[in-house]
Amino acid sequence: MHILSLNAGSATLKFGVFDPASATPLMEATIEHPAVDAAAFDEIERRLRDAGMPAIDAVGHRVAHGGPRLSEAALVDADTEREIDQAAPLAPQHNPVALAGIRLARERWPGLPQVAVFDTAFHAGMPEQASLYAVPQAWRDAGVRRYGFHGLSHRHVLEAVSGALERAPEDLRIVSCHLGNGASVCAIDRGRSIDTSMGMTALEGLVMGTRSGDLDPGVPAFVARTLGLDPAQIEAALYHDSGLKALSGIGSDLREIEARARQGHAGARTALQVHAYRVRKYIGAYAAAMGGCDAVAFTGGAGENSAALRRRILEGLQFLGVRLDEDRNESFGASGAAVAELQAPRSQVAVLAVRSREQWVIARETAAVLRRAERAAARQDFSMPVAISAHHVHLTQAAVEALFGTGHALRVLQPLSQPGFFAAEETVSVIGERGRLERVRVVGPCRAANQIEVSRTEAIRLGIEAPLRLSGDLAGSAEVTLAGPAGALRTPGLIVARRHLHLTSADARRLGVQDRGEIEVALDTPRGTVLRHVALRVDDGAVLELHLDTDEANAAGLRGAGEGVLQSAACTARVCGQRDHENHASCETH
Repeated sequence: MHILSLNAGSATLKFGVFDPASATPLMEATIEHPAVDAAAFDEIERRLRDAGMPAIDAVGHRVAHGGPRLSEAALVDADTEREIDQAAPLAPQHNPVALAGIRLARERWPGLPQVAVFDTAFHAGMPEQASLYAVPQAWRDAGVRRYGFHGLSHRHVLEAVSGALERAPEDLRIVSCHLGNGASVCAIDRGRSIDTSMGMTALEGLVMGTRSGDLDPGVPAFVARTLGLDPAQIEAALYHDSGLKALSGIGSDLREIEARARQGHAGARTALQVHAYRVRKYIGAYAAAMGGCDAVAFTGGAGENSAALRRRILEGLQFLGVRLDEDRNESFGASGAAVAELQAPRSQVAVLAVRSREQWVIARETAAVLRRAERAAARQDFSMPVAISAHHVHLTQAAVEALFGTGHALRVLQPLSQPGFFAAEETVSVIGERGRLERVRVVGPCRAANQIEVSRTEAIRLGIEAPLRLSGDLAGSAEVTLAGPAGALRTPGLIVARRHLHLTSADARRLGVQDRGEIEVALDTPRGTVLRHVALRVDDGAVLELHLDTDEANAAGLRGAGEGVLQSAACTARVCGQRDHENHASCETH
C-alpha cells in the first residue's frame, strides 16, 4: 500500500508518499506559501511523476480541527466533510484549506479512499480541569471548550522521546514544544495529553508568527469600542497582524528576526524575549501540572532549527534541573539526526530536539483507519460479557499483617471471574480528608504494592483527587488511610480504575488489536451507551470480560452495580471502534 500524505499548514503545503510497512518515506516535499488549488495539485502530480512514485492507494489529510464530534481519524464521507466544515470557524486558517485539499484530491484520484487525520484528536482525552472554560453552560453546550492542536506533532514527539531515552511512554512526563509559525506546548503525562496551550481555536497560548497567543478576553471588546473595529476585523488582526510580526515590526520569519536582533534591532529583541518568556512559562506550569518533568522536547520548524531559540527558552529553568549542553545544542541542526539529546551530563531533565514527522503520522493513521474498516465486518458478531467492579483494595502481605494482625493470611470468600483472583473475607475502612468508605473488600492474592480502587464519586466523597489509572500504574497515586481490626496505615495507591477489557491473544487476533491498545465498545442497553478509551489487557490466562466501575455502570443504566467486588451485568457489549498505535500505562491483571 502506498499512501499520499497531505499537510496544508499556515505557511506551507507538505506532502509525501509512504509505505505504512516502513517508516521511511518514498519521497517528501514542501511547497512554500501555496494556495491549495488546482495549480498546487498540478505541482504535486508533477513532482510525484518526476520522482518515479508508484500509484497511490489512499490519501491522508491533516485537518486541524475535528470539532466536538470528530475525535479520531476517519474515512471522509459526506458526514465527515460536514463536520469539518462546521468546525471551520474554530480553525479559519486551516479547516477551509484542508477541506479544499480533500475535494481536490477526490477530483484528481477518484475512487481512492480519503482519510482525515485530526490535530485535535491527541488531546481528546484531556481531563475536564484542563479542557473546560469557566463560561455559561449554554456556551459550553454550544461547543465552547479547549480542544488543542498540533496533535500529530506532539504524538510523534512522545514516540521519538520514548525511543531515544529507551523508556516506556507510561514512565515519562514530557513537555513537548512545537514551535513554528504556529506554536503550542503540550503536557504529556505518561502517554496522554493532559493539557496544551492552544484552546478552542489556534489563537490561544504562545506568541506565534502572526497570532497573538494568550490575550485578556476583554481586549476585543475594548478595541471594538475605542477603535471602532468589528468582530471580523479584530479576528483578522489577531490571526494575521499580531505575534512576532506585531512585536518586531519586521515580519513573522524567526530567522530574520533573530538576525536583526543580533544587529541591535530593539523590536526584534523585544519579540524574542516575549516569545521565549511565554514558552518558558508554559514549561514551568506543565511541569507543575504533571508533578515533575522527565523531558523537554523541541520540534517544528523553529524548534528544530534554532539553537538560539532553545537556549533562550531554557535559560532560567535550572530550578527544574534543566541543564543545556551548548555544543550539542549548536550541532543538532547540521547533524541530520531524527532526534538527539541536548542536555548536559548533570541535567536532571532530558532535553531533546525532534525532527517533525507529521506526514508519516498522517500516513500511519490513514493506514490504521483503512485496516479498521476492513476489520469492522469481522467484529460485528464479537460480543463480550460485562462485569461491574465495585470499590476494593489490593494489599501487600506487610499491610495485611498491619491491618489484621501478625501472621494473618487472607481467607478466600469466593473466586473471581479472572483466574487466580479471589474476594477475601477481610474488609477495611478507607479514610480520606472529608469522608470514609466502610467494609471495602480486600482482593487477593497479595501484591507487591497496595492499591485502592474507587469510583470518581467515591473519591469526591473521600475528599481526595485520585488519578485515572490502569491497575498497577501507581506512580503519583493519591495517599489514603486504611483501617482494619488490628491497626491502621497511611499508604499511596488510591486510583480511579480505567475501564478495560480482559481478553486472550486469540481474542486479540480476531479483533486485530494489541495489548495496551484502545477500543470503543457499545453496550447492549436501552440507553445504547458507547464507551471510548477502553484499555486492552491481553493475557492468555484471562477470561473475556469488560470491566466497568459503578459510576460507569450507573450512567449506562446497568443493573448489578451493588456492593460486590465484581458482579455480572445484565448486558453484553460489542466492539464498535479501535484506536491503533496508542501507548498506555502498564498494568497487573486482576
